[in-house]
Amino acid sequence: MKRPPYVAGYFYPDDPDLLRNTIQSFTREGEEKIRAVGVVAPHAGYEYSGPVAGRVYSSVEIPETVVVMSPAHHRISSLFALFDRGSWLTPLGEVKVETRLADLVSEGTELISRDPEAHRKEHSIEVQIPFLQYFRPDVSIVPIMVSYQAGWPELHQLGQALADAIKKFEQPVLMVASTDMSHYVSKKVAEELDFKAIDFIKKLDPEGLVRVVTSFGISMCGFQPTAAMLAAARSLGAREGRLISYQTSGERTGDYREVVGYAGLAIL
Repeated sequence: MKRPPYVAGYFYPDDPDLLRNTIQSFTREGEEKIRAVGVVAPHAGYEYSGPVAGRVYSSVEIPETVVVMSPAHHRISSLFALFDRGSWLTPLGEVKVETRLADLVSEGTELISRDPEAHRKEHSIEVQIPFLQYFRPDVSIVPIMVSYQAGWPELHQLGQALADAIKKFEQPVLMVASTDMSHYVSKKVAEELDFKAIDFIKKLDPEGLVRVVTSFGISMCGFQPTAAMLAAARSLGAREGRLISYQTSGERTGDYREVVGYAGLAIL
């Protein structure tokens, strides 16, 4: 199965040259690369969140295989939907799914369903892929979408399945948690709430992240895939999270009364 782009020409340019130039404008060439276990990266339209995504992808080594986890912005039929075969298409070309790692992940928990169709109209994995292609043209991916109904016990189970699969895979793997932060609040409120969540990400405390987001009603749409990624990262030996960049949509629009927050972090 080949998944065609769904938001090209809307969230990001559909012309290959313009897309490369757009991504290049967000990157830091020559920056020393960190060997990271995972990253947190935003998934809004590139004109809004591209600078943060560009900073975080510029800062890390991108191996040949990347697991990309995202929230489901629509109802899906299982807690975790895996795209396990085929490839994804973007204006920059075709990216294959790493089937062996996908199989290993799926074997680790019965909560995962092999459901490529669930991914057809979801943007939050798709927008990460051109950045990965830009820095690593031969990249392969394992896309996993996380239902908003997943609680901490299920997220922990997914994280453990990911960690076990990556250990068995025996090749370098980067995990990407796709998320935006607070939605449609003032910049002051966004920063106050978002840094509560960022503090738990930096401490590699996934259960604390789930607790603070739900307790304070933080509208961080991808806190669940982020928590699962952090659980996996801890099992794989990660020790800290490092904030690479944070900004809001207000930096682009000039309107700070109602913003969306974007954070980029590396998990080391």
